[in-house]
Amino acid sequence: MRFDIITIFPEIFDSFLKESIIKRALERSLVEINIHNLRDFTEDTHKTVDDKPFGGGIGMVMKVEPVFKAVEEIKRTKRLSNKKKKVISFTPRGKKFNQKKAFEFSKLHRLIMICGRYEGIDERVIKYIADENISIGNFVLMGGEVAAMAVIEAVSRLIPGVLGKPQLLKERVTKEKGFVEYPQYTRPEVFLPKPKVKWRVPKVLLSGHHKKIEEWRKKHSKIIEK
Repeated sequence: MRFDIITIFPEIFDSFLKESIIKRALERSLVEINIHNLRDFTEDTHKTVDDKPFGGGIGMVMKVEPVFKAVEEIKRTKRLSNKKKKVISFTPRGKKFNQKKAFEFSKLHRLIMICGRYEGIDERVIKYIADENISIGNFVLMGGEVAAMAVIEAVSRLIPGVLGKPQLLKERVTKEKGFVEYPQYTRPEVFLPKPKVKWRVPKVLLSGHHKKIEEWRKKHSKIIEK
């Protein structure tokens, strides 16, 4: 799967792409992540990507022209032009991103993400360029870059081979494409944070009784989907 990210701060993604599971997924060509600097799609000397809002107001608004040019050029990548793809933008007014949406995106070949900044992005990007507008929560960020990272992580871990443990997805993805999450423990069996205080691991997890352990996990699990 290929992710294309349009941003005015491409360096934000440097460490994100060089660590942990995402790094290994890139090295094994399970995912491809391309960062596009929006300023490369401007035509003026100053590489302007924003302007004052019509109607007045505080702050600047990102312009529609460079975003349009960036998306069109990315779409024209020959080896992927006919693949199943979607263009999304990030906005607090968008659809809430959840586990089901992550599963839906994981079935695409390409996901093009537009990261806004400043006081927002020209509404014509949201209405005419993006296929879908996404929000990762009921709060406002400084830009879409953190949201893009969250989407990449949530989607990538659903791509076979990325986690290196195929049975994990088989066991914990529900029929409705939610994800089963339950409490986890490891050594030590008893932790002493201070005198006369003991934090113990539930006895059933130490029993070796697989059926009882499974029942305990089902009882304490939560389906992550909304």
